[in-house]
Amino acid sequence: MAQLFYEDHKIGTRLMSRARTIFDHDIGAFVGVSGMFEQLFVNREYYENQSIYGKHIAPGLLVLSIAEGLCIQEGWLHETGLAFLGLDEFRISKPVATGDTVHVELEVVEARETKRADRGIVKTRHEVKNQHGETVMSFYATRMIKRRDA
Repeated sequence: MAQLFYEDHKIGTRLMSRARTIFDHDIGAFVGVSGMFEQLFVNREYYENQSIYGKHIAPGLLVLSIAEGLCIQEGWLHETGLAFLGLDEFRISKPVATGDTVHVELEVVEARETKRADRGIVKTRHEVKNQHGETVMSFYATRMIKRRDA
């Protein structure tokens, strides 16, 4: 899909990203970069035998990062996304484990002009869903988006 300018973000507009599978190496790389060396993420004996999940789950912030990456890969914000302004009502409703495949469904819920004629503010509701269509995460993202005539 092509880049989207502020004017393209009509309230009620819905978009869906392509899907991506979560792998062990994704969790390992994220834990290494973030420093989140919790037993739940780095110790197979622990997560298989002592955790409430019994499997290797992904940190919620990794899933959030992958969700944002999926939206970026669609091209919606290429050269039009000026700033990420906020994240609201971030919720994790189900764990995501290695082998799960996620995609993002989003809806424009707010769009407003700013004092500057070259940009606007857009708020979107994101639902991250797994391969079974279950919502595993939801949040609202607010961004500053370039206007077409800028």
